[in-house]
Order: sequence, then C-alpha cells, then structure tokens
Amino acid sequence: MAHISIRNLTVEFKIYGSSSRSLKRQILAQATGGLVKQGDNNVITVKAIDDISLEIGDGDRVGLLGHNGAGKTTLLRTIAGIYKPTGGVIEIEGSVGALLDPAAGLDLEATGRENIYLRGYVLGMTRREINEQIAAIADFAELGNFLELPVKTYSTGMFSRLGFAISTAIKPDILLIDEAIGAGDASFQIKAKQRTDETIGRARLLLLSSHSTELVDSYCNRKVVFEHGRIISDTRVDARSFSEAATQDSNVERDVAG
Repeated sequence: MAHISIRNLTVEFKIYGSSSRSLKRQILAQATGGLVKQGDNNVITVKAIDDISLEIGDGDRVGLLGHNGAGKTTLLRTIAGIYKPTGGVIEIEGSVGALLDPAAGLDLEATGRENIYLRGYVLGMTRREINEQIAAIADFAELGNFLELPVKTYSTGMFSRLGFAISTAIKPDILLIDEAIGAGDASFQIKAKQRTDETIGRARLLLLSSHSTELVDSYCNRKVVFEHGRIISDTRVDARSFSEAATQDSNVERDVAG
C-alpha cells in the first residue's frame, strides 16, 4: 500500500539581510504570487505553501498544475524530505523516489561507476541492488569506457544521461516527478520516454508537477491546481477520459515513429 496524508502543511523560507535588495524582493513577490512579508531585523519571509491539506491514496496518479511559484515543486521537495515544513504534518506510507533533478548530487571528481553507488545510496538503494543494476545503468546511459573516468570529463549529454539512468533505476512505491524528464539527444529522448513510462507504471502512487495539462492528462487520474501556495481545485479525471487520453498519446507516438 502507498498513501500520503498532508494536514495543514505550511512551508516558509526566510531571507536575511534583505532590506537593501528591493529588486530581489520585487522578483520574489512576483514569483510567489505576492506571498512575501517583511519581518523584523530585515528578514523577509516567503510563504511557498500556505496551510494545505491533501489525501493521496494507493493507485492515485496526481497531476499538480499551476503557475511558476504556485507551490508545486515545493510540495514535491517537502514530501521528498528536501525541505522541512514550517507547520503541519506529512504522513507517508511506502517508499519514496523522486525525479526532481536527476543529475543533482553527482560528484564531478568521482568516476561514473562511483557516482552510481553514491547516487544510488542517496536514492535509498542497497549495495546489492546497485550491484545488480550497475551494468544496466551504464549501458542505458551509453557511457562505454567512460564509466571508469571522472564525471568532469563527460559531455553535457553524458552527464545528463548518467543522472537520468541512475534516478530511473529505482522502484519506489511513491514516485515524485517535477516536469517532463528528459536527457541527451533526440534518439536518447525516445529511450528516456519509454524508461519514464516504465518507472511510472511500477509506482503505486504518482505525483507529477507540470505546466502542461496535456502531459497531466496522459498520465494522471486526478488534477490538483495550485495558486499562491494554496490548493484551488482538486478534481478526479473521468476514467474514460483518462483512458482515451493515454490511448491518444500512444497513437501519436506510433505516428511519429512511423
């Protein structure tokens, strides 16, 4: 079983010594929908999540929609444990895997093989699980002999492919994705799309943050819309509509391939 229970969640960020940064404050205000408050001692508080409650059950495929700064990414990072809530409670049942920034945490001085271990541990994989998948990860990332070289010698495409291959090797109960995941050139993008679909298919619960309603329609059976750190709507997608959307997406892929 997989389940997420969120009750009265609030996430705030404090920026210190900002009295002279009027331009930065204006930008922050625009990015967060105006949820920026000037406090004492030149402290600015940015409220990214504003007292939200949400229940997500086993089998849910939830699409998070909203403008930039609406709170979608902050919610995913809080569930992943990257951000600490200022208030409220998050209760999670099941293992969590996050595709928020596949290349994040890679060590430029370490080799590709070493990074597979390092990143794998961060994602919650055991040494045995990494050993079982290391060859497949290296093959999928198309590293060849570069597997034994420091990552700082990699091209941008190789760097992205390695991060993506490691991140999608996980098999979590709960999968968090921020926007469409992709890496490498056009040919690799086809593999990446298939790999992402397989990773989503294995998960018992999905949270997908995106600006694209079409992308959400292709994967999700529920839409949650954010605005200024709050949830303004939470709707179920009709099962028939969801199925048709997925079929249509598949047909488009076959047409492109043909």
